[in-house]
Amino acid sequence: MSNDYLGLANNKEQFEKAVNLVREYESFAPKSSMLVGGYHRVHKIFEDEISTLNGFESAITVGSGFLANMALIESLVRKKDFLLIDEEYHASGIVALQMIDDRYMKFRHNCASDLRIKLLDIKRKLNPKRIIIAIEGIYSMSGDICTKELFDIADEFGAILIVDEAHSSGTIGGNLLGVFDYYGITPKANHIKMGTLGKAYGSYGAYILASRNIISFLENRAKSIIYTTSLSVFDTALALVNLRYIHENAKRINKEISDKINIANEILNIKTDSLIVPIKVKDNHTAIEFQKLLQSSCYLIGAIRQPTVNHPILRVILRCGVSTKSLKELFLIIKRLELKSI
Repeated sequence: MSNDYLGLANNKEQFEKAVNLVREYESFAPKSSMLVGGYHRVHKIFEDEISTLNGFESAITVGSGFLANMALIESLVRKKDFLLIDEEYHASGIVALQMIDDRYMKFRHNCASDLRIKLLDIKRKLNPKRIIIAIEGIYSMSGDICTKELFDIADEFGAILIVDEAHSSGTIGGNLLGVFDYYGITPKANHIKMGTLGKAYGSYGAYILASRNIISFLENRAKSIIYTTSLSVFDTALALVNLRYIHENAKRINKEISDKINIANEILNIKTDSLIVPIKVKDNHTAIEFQKLLQSSCYLIGAIRQPTVNHPILRVILRCGVSTKSLKELFLIIKRLELKSI
């Protein structure tokens, strides 16, 4: 159930590194909003390192992933622009739609052909000044990795592409940098990457990566960045030392991730390419019943129910640090439960 994909929330050594880093500075709290004076040296170091690692020109830290999505959609989609957003985009993006009136349309989940059809129709009918597309790297409930065709379509139509990498940063790609890394895509001026620090990076907060022009625009226009206290200095420091840890240990971590995915595929006969394994059950009641049964065996599994998802699921996370033995035992129990639910 936990989104602590790499098990870094338990790593005391990394915690101590972050403590020691913060101790180097006289001040250890932001005290105000970023533009007023809450921008700390640790924020700057983190932004420089994460933007360089990911191949983007610039970065900005944000209080949370929810605030980051609000910032992007509310500030970027101007009066003559139009947004196309995946129908399964995170709730923070969907809530932000209320702030841009009717200047948006949802397209079918991870469907390049539906996106193309809607883009052509919007261009013909409205001829917007700019087109913005919003997708996720890995979708939190289904575990789907976005199709590369969506990147190609954004380039073809000259659209700004927002990629929410909350669940893909730190979990896929040769360098564990997310979906850009996974597909070998070099970031371009029209690309924006948003990610959170509360999942694979074992901390709290978020960041946005983009061109210098876009980051400068957000600094001056995004209300959820301008009018809120800067991200916690300690949380930023913890994310920084964990970012370095993942980069230095990417090969080993990738091997563990691959092994866990193979176990899930073999035992449950479920094809997954991410650390998220959704298991469909027949109804909300069954989801809760199975969750309680698994909890009684000391397995914390998410029971995700309607209306959050179209069909109830048990959400299993292949968290690094969990033993192979425990994972196999869990999947064998789930296999028996699935038979019971038929």
